[in-house]
Amino acid sequence: MSRGLHARFVSGVLLPLHERLKGHATIARSRELEKSQWLSGEELSRRQEIRLQEFLREIGSRVPYYRDLFTSLRVRPEQVRKASDLPAIPVLTKAQIREHGAALAADGVSDLRAVSTGGSTGEPLRFRVGPARVTSDVALRRRANRWWGVDIGDPEVVLWGSHIEVTRQDRVRTIRDRLFRSTLLSVNHMTPEVLDQYLDALPRLRPVQIFSHPSALDELARRADERGRRLDGLGIRVIFLTAEELYQHQRERIERVFGCRASNGYGGRDSGFIAQECPEGGMHLNVEDIVVEIVGDDGTVLPPGKPGEIVVTHLRSQEYPFVRYRTGDVGVLGDEACSCGRGLPLLREVHGRADDLLLGLDGARVPGQVVVLLFRDIPGIAAFKVVQEEVDRVRILLVRTDEFPATAEASIVEGFRERLGATMRVEIQLVDSIPREASGKYRTVVSKVGPSPAREATEPRGGGTSDAE
Repeated sequence: MSRGLHARFVSGVLLPLHERLKGHATIARSRELEKSQWLSGEELSRRQEIRLQEFLREIGSRVPYYRDLFTSLRVRPEQVRKASDLPAIPVLTKAQIREHGAALAADGVSDLRAVSTGGSTGEPLRFRVGPARVTSDVALRRRANRWWGVDIGDPEVVLWGSHIEVTRQDRVRTIRDRLFRSTLLSVNHMTPEVLDQYLDALPRLRPVQIFSHPSALDELARRADERGRRLDGLGIRVIFLTAEELYQHQRERIERVFGCRASNGYGGRDSGFIAQECPEGGMHLNVEDIVVEIVGDDGTVLPPGKPGEIVVTHLRSQEYPFVRYRTGDVGVLGDEACSCGRGLPLLREVHGRADDLLLGLDGARVPGQVVVLLFRDIPGIAAFKVVQEEVDRVRILLVRTDEFPATAEASIVEGFRERLGATMRVEIQLVDSIPREASGKYRTVVSKVGPSPAREATEPRGGGTSDAE
């Protein structure tokens, strides 16, 4: 079966069947989103207001946490008619989700899926998502992929570091990935030998699209340069980058080595699929399903052009609501129109996690995202920060609660040594709080040795993500 026929078979037959069996209305939602992106900004705002009112009425009646909150504040959902009215509702923090997690689940909903994230701000989080939220995320991501002429079913290579994606390759998932022509390459330990194996695999796999952390793919591009390997004739149409801040020097090297455009994405397991870059360079906000506010230090909602914290309301999270959720990332809204013609507004800048590359004892460069995931499923961690002080020494600042298991420190040390080297000195320092950088950002992983995107280029461009899906 030719590439085109197989891709059409997957997107037209296998994907609808797959989503229907999971109870998700992804195909219908995809059709709606394909049409709505071309509406005017005014019409999109009107539709967003209608959906916001429906959403708040539903959670005000079905979600215990918001039912009680609205009553205590004497806020009626119908009073919040548009995005500018949202400050009547307090922001939602990770600490509040940890404290009130059970009360955030809607009454009568039994098909919530547990999700955990390491968190871009170093605060691990466990929460739940329902079918409507999952449907939204898949449909929005599919729409963004189609901007670049690719779809589910086109050959794909995923360079990723999540232990979920790397280790849970059971028989059903393996069969599904083969049918959908998706190949996972782990970035948990990128030694020169492993990078060479990946360089050998790409011509055989001939992906149409690549999905990766910026730092991981930049490392592969570096290795290709060192070995004189040409990857610009493989037929790759687009590279989707997310989960870290994308620096201009990384973009330039990746696009040159792979011979295609890179598309920057912003979102997370917790906040949803917020924005994606189109071929004309605009980072479009998915306003049909997500409201984005830029909030200053004093809680004031800021206008376009002003930097502040990104606060998100996910309008398809009614089963487990995220309302005015603090992402911990800094962003700037744009008020200009994109030349692509879509009415979707723009996120002009986003500065999320600026993780450095850690250096393993054997010379392997390990993306910060890989070690961040070690903290994801450990209870009792309020915040953390990883600093590689020397080639053979890592210091971990840890803010813990009473739920922190006695055995967790040993588990953390073991995890770092598995990824960085058996004799790596791993020091855990218990602290009451972790200060932010002078810039106001909160860097989760900092390397004082080896290559660092933040040191190699002073001008970051584009976005990142709170935590990749």
